[in-house]
Amino acid sequence: MSFIARAIKVPPNSATLEEARSRTFDFFRKACRSIPNVIEIYNLYDVVTPSQLRSSIASQIRKNSHINNPKVIDMLLFKGMEELGNIVEHAKQRHHIIGQYVVGHGGLVQEVDTKDQGNSEFLKQFYTSNYF
Repeated sequence: MSFIARAIKVPPNSATLEEARSRTFDFFRKACRSIPNVIEIYNLYDVVTPSQLRSSIASQIRKNSHINNPKVIDMLLFKGMEELGNIVEHAKQRHHIIGQYVVGHGGLVQEVDTKDQGNSEFLKQFYTSNYF
């Protein structure tokens, strides 16, 4: 399966915005087809479902939906194909995939209210001054 993703190349330039749009949809389909292989390679069964990874890929693509220049879209598609190739060829480690596509760039969200403030006056002052 990985040889299929290696053989995929992004053509040099899209002539129109519609052609760039269709190439984006093709890239999304190829990325979604590689999800089961990625989950198997990186042993992500206990961390994420295929639908969650599909949503993550879709949100990455939607993040750039405001771009109207076909050359910029082609450049982003090239970068996306490079990233997909690196993932499928196991050039990344498991924690890279989990950090970028499972948890997200925001990281784990911590609740301020759930933190145990303790009984000590020193700790109460420490938490209020240093806990963001």
